[in-house]
Amino acid sequence: MNVQFKKGVLELCVMILISKKDQYGYELAQNIASRIEVAEGTLYPLLRRLTKEEYLTTYLSESTEGPPRKYYSLTDKGNLYMKDLITEWHQFAEAVNEFIEEGVSSNEEK
Repeated sequence: MNVQFKKGVLELCVMILISKKDQYGYELAQNIASRIEVAEGTLYPLLRRLTKEEYLTTYLSESTEGPPRKYYSLTDKGNLYMKDLITEWHQFAEAVNEFIEEGVSSNEEK
């Protein structure tokens, strides 16, 4: 998949996954990687930025498999931001699909 596509949509995917269930970094990386190939190193700076902008909050939770894990949770501000991103995504995807359909139609006419 195109790197620019991934960069543009990663923030939205992260927020949607965390909105469904609080997650720690590695868990989140695995959930995203199950559908989109992404380097873990890309994810952590994004999580730090979203936390700094108060869209996410963090807390530590003990783990039976090692040190405590830092979980990420969506804030109320983050939930509103995510809803705005979803609306923007739908508008963007619809516009891109229209371009694709127009391009396919005009190529078929030639």
